[in-house]
Amino acid sequence: MKRSERLVDMTKYLMERPHTLIALPFFAKRYGAAKSSISEDLAILKHTLASNQDGVLETVAGAAGGVRYIPFLGQKHAEKYLSDLSSRIEDPSRILAGGFVYLSDILGDTQDLRRIGELIATRYAYEDVDAVMTVETKGIALAQAIARYLNVPFVTARKRSKVTEGATVSVNYISSSLSRVSKMELPTRALKKGSKVLIVDDFMKGGGTLTGMEELVKEFDGTIAGVCVLCEADFDKEKLINNYLSLVKISKIDTEKKLILAEPGNFLDETDFDRF
Repeated sequence: MKRSERLVDMTKYLMERPHTLIALPFFAKRYGAAKSSISEDLAILKHTLASNQDGVLETVAGAAGGVRYIPFLGQKHAEKYLSDLSSRIEDPSRILAGGFVYLSDILGDTQDLRRIGELIATRYAYEDVDAVMTVETKGIALAQAIARYLNVPFVTARKRSKVTEGATVSVNYISSSLSRVSKMELPTRALKKGSKVLIVDDFMKGGGTLTGMEELVKEFDGTIAGVCVLCEADFDKEKLINNYLSLVKISKIDTEKKLILAEPGNFLDETDFDRF
């Protein structure tokens, strides 16, 4: 096999298995090539990925070592995407009743999901996340995109369990948008005990749903790796949650003037892009 062919196949193989340690002898056997040739191939990939800010190729030394691909989005790419996304969200036609914003087109766009998933996975690449959690239904596509780049499972809390999911664990939480006590459930088989969980959602007003998911993680003796939302309503009442990241911050919605003011949230300031 020619080097050019090896590089294409090797790149595809690594990108399909992010955060997975792959031994060099595996590639040597796969391509029928010497380890020295494989090392040269990996050096080329490492340089190209770093130059394009498309990820990091980490080498682990030792008998049990190998190489693994860590997806990441560079700071310049992240800043540009979030600036463009904020501008798109300022479209007044997105205003919905109750101070909400229409985001379904973004959450249904595969290119947006790819970018958002890669971006959030960049922030939590070294947080040893075991699972990504969201609540039905709008956050499901978002959680799946992030889990894809972290190479971990994603789980979905539901407001009402289904008989096909078996036994569940449930918690009550304050729904800030509805100003009432609500319930969410998660199947006992969905999340391993002691998991480190990244909680995500599409939109946050008061943060009640996010606190509910935090309580659900605690019921599984888990810990919180982080809380991240696509959009936060910064103009709304006091939040029920303090430690969270948002990609976009909406500071004002004026239904009469048909006005939305949006800007990148605190995600950029709280992400160390230099570690890659």
